[in-house]
Amino acid sequence: MTSQEQIKEQQRVDSVIHQITAKIKSVSMEYAKAKTEMKLVQENYSANTSVNYIEVDDRIETSADLQQQRALASRLIENEQIIAGQLRTYQDLEKSPYFGRIDIQDPEEPTPEQLYIGTASFTDEKQNFLVYDWRAPISAVYYNGTLGDVTYDTPAGKQLTKLTKKRQFLIQHGQIQSMFDTNETVGDELLQHVLGQQNDETMQNIVATIQREQNDIIRDTRSDLLVVQGVAGSGKTSAILQRIAFLLYHSRQELQADQIVLFSPNKLFSHYISDVLPSLGERNMRQVTLAEFLSQRLLGLDVETLFDRYEKANQLTTTQEIYQRFKSSAAYMHQINDYCQRLTPDHFKFNHIYFEGRIFFDRAEIEKIYQSLPALQPAERFLRTKNILIKRLKRRIGQETKAKWVTDQIDQLSDEQYHDLLGTKRRRDFQALDDEADYIARKIVTRRLRVIYDAIYNNYFLDTYSQYADFMQQVTPPTGINQDDMSLDAKHFLNEIEYHRCPLVDAAPLLYLRDLLTGGGQNHAMQHLFVDEMQDYSIAQLQYLHHAFPKAHMTFLGDSEQALFKAVESPESLLKRLKAAFNVHRPRLLKLNRSYRSTAPITTFAKALLPDGDQIEAFSRPGDLPRMIMRYDTESGLEALAQEAARLRQTNGTVAILTKNLNQAHLIYQKLHHQSDDVTLMTDADLSLPKGTLVLPIYLAKGLEFDAVIGWDVSQTNFPDQRYTGTLYTIATRAMHQLVLMSIGQVSPLIASDKMPQTVLQIEHELTN
Repeated sequence: MTSQEQIKEQQRVDSVIHQITAKIKSVSMEYAKAKTEMKLVQENYSANTSVNYIEVDDRIETSADLQQQRALASRLIENEQIIAGQLRTYQDLEKSPYFGRIDIQDPEEPTPEQLYIGTASFTDEKQNFLVYDWRAPISAVYYNGTLGDVTYDTPAGKQLTKLTKKRQFLIQHGQIQSMFDTNETVGDELLQHVLGQQNDETMQNIVATIQREQNDIIRDTRSDLLVVQGVAGSGKTSAILQRIAFLLYHSRQELQADQIVLFSPNKLFSHYISDVLPSLGERNMRQVTLAEFLSQRLLGLDVETLFDRYEKANQLTTTQEIYQRFKSSAAYMHQINDYCQRLTPDHFKFNHIYFEGRIFFDRAEIEKIYQSLPALQPAERFLRTKNILIKRLKRRIGQETKAKWVTDQIDQLSDEQYHDLLGTKRRRDFQALDDEADYIARKIVTRRLRVIYDAIYNNYFLDTYSQYADFMQQVTPPTGINQDDMSLDAKHFLNEIEYHRCPLVDAAPLLYLRDLLTGGGQNHAMQHLFVDEMQDYSIAQLQYLHHAFPKAHMTFLGDSEQALFKAVESPESLLKRLKAAFNVHRPRLLKLNRSYRSTAPITTFAKALLPDGDQIEAFSRPGDLPRMIMRYDTESGLEALAQEAARLRQTNGTVAILTKNLNQAHLIYQKLHHQSDDVTLMTDADLSLPKGTLVLPIYLAKGLEFDAVIGWDVSQTNFPDQRYTGTLYTIATRAMHQLVLMSIGQVSPLIASDKMPQTVLQIEHELTN
């Protein structure tokens, strides 16, 4: 690249930034004006809230005025937010207006056209594009095309063009740091620069470094089930976030951010990715963890979390493991569906509905209603029962209005309380004074009996737990489990319910049974469902999510090699099971085998842990060999750990000490935090990732990355067999720049010296007595 060429490109950067700066100035004035208008409306609203509420006519007039002002305030808030979003976009473009250029020549055009690609579109005053949004159809040429004839999608169909140049820029604060022409999506020079930086508190968008295979994920609009299996550090999570941004751009007339839900592994991860979409000018999608979702749907129960499951993984008997696998399968969910379809009316389990400690609707009465209805599907029959109960409640309300306690309460009402009960009604709306009294009496009784209506509305009269236990005793067990085992498991489930606890393995099947019998639990508004770290979900859980969001296109991403405490499964086998469980028409599997996060030596070591590790391709970023430190006892190991943590902290922003479980994390924290105030113990309640030395169990580190990692006690005692291959692999692949492993006693056979030669792992200290 000649210096003259770079001068010419810098002049264009300066010109574009000059126009962006002018745009920022005009948008800032719009924003200030919008804030002033909003302030005036808020002041007017505050003044009106002090108007007399005692007189009914004044109250009605005031309410109408306030509703008008609320509507106006809502529009102004929306306008202010739109302008604020535009301002943030332009301010980001001012620092780095674009990162790529493509020169294309359409068949009917005499000369090539130069197009510049950035994180957002920007036009001049004549609406000529100075920068094209990376999601625009033509921008696909930058990511997918190689020099020569290429095609790209347009609303009118495929368009043919010729790509004559692909240029990449690294622009910081308005200055071109480097630029080069390439035939690849992103050249190694740019990747080396981006990947060699220290870890930030939150993930950055990767639109400047999207690879061709990642672009296939991002721009897929056809698949109803897209399964992305990517090795650790392959950019799958980043690609999925760019996919969400692309979908919001591609379907902006039909799709809103709150119609997309992402299941993330933990709250730390949710915070880590929280800046990506806003940096691209989009609102964040809805985010939830599996624990939050299940707890919200099973209010009143303490649902076991994924973290609880990891902590108890070693305590299961062989029979319990077999049963856990069965209850996590699609076959188990299919049996629930069959059970619900063939359930006879006399086998429905109902509850009493109580009011103030007394039975209001008797269970026998509810059973009689249900059984008297004509033969229908269970959900429809249940809905009719529900409607009959509501009608009977309304009759009871009418009868109760004549009670003496109601008359006494009306006599004790203040004028303000009385007018509050009247609401928008005027006294002239009633033909007689008795009509007004009846109206007030009904309001009083309705408010008091609201809890009964809520109990009916929320289906509390169905004893879901007993119904599920009944199913468990009728299910066809798998090989290795007899009927006595199943009865014991049903009793264990009901015992846990008595203490308001629900095992994680039962949560999704329980909800599925409840939904099928009541006809509820489905959200038809969601258009896209994303699940990250899918290898930690059972097929039963994924199947329930599919049931809960029936209209949503599904995108599942994960890495079967990072499965904690369970066997590794091939991506092809997983897709086959998902396709059978979901009955989808357009499933697609995409694999990302190149790892970008870690240095080449760290990735090479991680590959060696896996039986099929040769499929992983390491990005050629140089670095130090991973190191193994071996000690004889815990005390000397903790001393060595403190020294290593202090050494690594000198050159790294984040040093993560990763443990097998929470008890080990507590042990290390107790030792280290007395020596340094730079040490933080991370738990599942933490929402952000600070700088410094972090101590956390490995399952909390899912999806995260750190500048340096110390894997604590990778010994034969702690990681005895192949069940822990995924755990060790996950520990190793959290490290971006440096990796140290520590073993108390003999090292795990998974990292045996015959498997790990000196070219892969540097053993610095042998065991000593």
